[in-house]
Amino acid sequence: MLKVGLTGGIGSGKSTIAAMFEALGIPVYYADDAAKEIMNEDEELKLEIISLFGSESYTEGKLNRKFIASLVFNDKSKLESLNALVHPATIRAADKWMQKQSSPYVIKEAALIFESGSQDQLDYVIGVFAPQTLRIHRVMKRDGVTKDEVLKRMSNQIDDEIKMRLCNFVIKNDDYEAVLPQVLDLHNKLIGETTGVLM
Repeated sequence: MLKVGLTGGIGSGKSTIAAMFEALGIPVYYADDAAKEIMNEDEELKLEIISLFGSESYTEGKLNRKFIASLVFNDKSKLESLNALVHPATIRAADKWMQKQSSPYVIKEAALIFESGSQDQLDYVIGVFAPQTLRIHRVMKRDGVTKDEVLKRMSNQIDDEIKMRLCNFVIKNDDYEAVLPQVLDLHNKLIGETTGVLM
C-alpha cells in the first residue's frame, strides 16, 4: 500500500481535492482535523501544552483555541514550540490509521507536510497549487477575515512555489484548468504503481 501526502497552501483547495479522492474510494486522513482531536484527547500532549502555555490552555478539558491562537499567531517561536509537540503526535496517529487501511493507496491531507517532516513517512506527495491572489480571495470569503489576516497565516507556511517543487505531482486548482481529470489521471497512476502496471 502506498502512502501519499496531499498538501498545499492555505486556500489552495486541498480539502476539495481530498474529497474527490474519497469519492474514488481512497481513504483520506485529514491531519489538521486529527491534530485538533489529538490536542483534546492525548493526555500526555495536553500536559505538555499546559506546561508550555499555562493552565489557561484548556477549559473544562478542551483546548482553549482562542487563548492558544492569541499566543501563537503573532509569535513564530511559540508556534514552532506548539508544532514541535503536536506534529509528532499527529504523525504517530496517522501511521496507526494507515496501517489499518487495505486500499491500494491512502492519502494524508495536511497543510504542513514538509514543515513537520512527515514527508519522510510517505511514498509520494501531491501538491495543490492555486495563485496567491485566488487563495487570499478564497480564504477571506470562507473565513470572513481580512487580507492582512490571511497573509499572516500564509507567512507561517513554506512559500507555495518552493512547496510545489518539493512535491512529486502537482494539481492545478486555479479555476481555469479542470481539476477532476487531473485527479483521475493521478489516481490511475497510483493504482498502476501498486499493481505494477504503469498507466
